[in-house]
Formats: sequence, C-alpha cells, structure tokens
Amino acid sequence: MKSKFTMKDLGLANQFLGISIEYTPDKYFLSQSQYAQSILQMAELHNYNSVANPSSSKPPGTNDADSPCFDALQYRQIIGSLQYLTLTRPDIAFAVNALSQHMHDPAIHHTLLLKKLIRYIKGTTDYGLPIMRSSLQLRTYSNADWASHPLTRKSTSGFCTFLGDTIVSWTVKKQPTVSRSSTESENRVLASATADTIWIKRLLADFHISHSQPVDIYCDNTSTIALANNPVFHGRTKHIEINQRFVREHILNNVIRLLPISTTDQIADILTKPLTTPRFKILRSKLTIGPRSSV
Repeated sequence: MKSKFTMKDLGLANQFLGISIEYTPDKYFLSQSQYAQSILQMAELHNYNSVANPSSSKPPGTNDADSPCFDALQYRQIIGSLQYLTLTRPDIAFAVNALSQHMHDPAIHHTLLLKKLIRYIKGTTDYGLPIMRSSLQLRTYSNADWASHPLTRKSTSGFCTFLGDTIVSWTVKKQPTVSRSSTESENRVLASATADTIWIKRLLADFHISHSQPVDIYCDNTSTIALANNPVFHGRTKHIEINQRFVREHILNNVIRLLPISTTDQIADILTKPLTTPRFKILRSKLTIGPRSSV
C-alpha cells in the first residue's frame, strides 16, 4: 500500500475511537476506562460508592415527593454514552437496553436504575474484553425471557457467539411482537441467532478460515429443540412455522447443530433478565469480561 499511497507507519495501535488496546504475548485487551470515567463525570457520580450488580430484579420504591436523579435531557445523554460503552462491556448490555426503552419519558424509578448502573460502572471502569489465542471454532448461546416486559408483555431476546474462548458477537433486543408461548419466543431468538452465526461463519470464510463442522448453538428450551429436530406442526405451533423451517433447513444442511444446555450453564441469561449478584458474577466471568489485572 505504501507504493500506491502516501502513508506513515505509526506502529501498533494503542487507541481506536476511545477503545484502549493493550498487548500481551497471547492476548489483546480492549477497554474503555477513560470513556467510562467521562460518563461518571457527566453523571456527577464519581464520588459515590460502587455496587456489584448493574440491574435490579425489583423496581426501586418511589413516592410522589421523590425527585428524579437526572432530568430527561441528561438521561438521554448518559444512555447514549452507555450504548457506546457496551462495545467492550456486554455485561451491561441488558441494563442499557432496558433503560434505553424509556428515553422518551423516563420515570423516577428509571433514573434510580440508571444511577445504580453508573455506580456499577464506577467499580468496574478497568473491566474490558480480552481477545485470546485459542481455537477458531464457533459456538452460540441463544435464550429468551418470555413476556418479561411488565406493560407490553413482549419477550427479550439475547444471544452471544464465541470464537474459541473469545466473545465476538452479542445481542440484546426486545421482540417486536408478543409471543403466545415460551416456545415461540425462544424460536424467534433462535432464528435470529442462527442468521447471525451464519453471517459470522461467512465472514470467517472471507479471511480463509474454514469452519467445516456444524456450529453448535445451545438452547435451554426443550420444546424448541424438539420442534427444530422434528417439525410436527399443529394448531399451537403453526404461527411459528417460518422461523422453525429456517432453523430446520440449516440443521439438515449441517450448518448448525442445536444442542440442549441447562439453564444454569446458559451464558445468554445475562443478556435477557436481571440476575442475583452471585449469578451475575458467574455469568460475567463466563463472558470473559474482567479487570485488566486478570489479563
């Protein structure tokens, strides 16, 4: 390229769009510590104590005399910044997604939950995403929290894909329509996870990294697995037939392999619902998200 363009070799990259890149003999470590600190300064919470969990399983109690922690404009500014922070922090992806759904009109308890999330970030500013030297085998975890939204009763989809020991893709999304059963909600996220996994597999092929074996996709819903492997459609499942046939086709073509996994080992749980602190810490470690010192 130097023969065609005027270029200057600046050596190894240390910063890229606010993402810090650190090198060790067998790993890279991506973090946004300085960016996280700027969010603390924006929220004026840098002097508060940290917490161990970004989410709360119960909405915080409020009364009419309480005032919001942030005004609507500040709420939207902080949420926008947090969305960029999730580039290296999938452990906060669910909390950010849940709070992003109320940017148009945040209530007092939403600002309290945002305050808790920022206090969690305060204690984990040096956390980041390691890229480790390992095998180049893909595996995906797919999960849904059925009818989790208290007002609309729409489900939350969550899936993540690992390349060897490194997480390379993750998604948290509220499903666009209401699912009539947990099987339907799991089936929707499974179809999305399958499409994303196939895209990553084709991207690896562009880098001449072949992946001849079927990609393992782990799902903890036995009805969804049974229906994918034996598509007997009847009145209760006809409405999910299109997604199921999409998944079934790729199973038959040996593109993916759908495997059962216990709910305890389902890593994608951290992307679909608030968890207790011990459970959250276990799944966060399985996502490989941790402090710089661990690298």
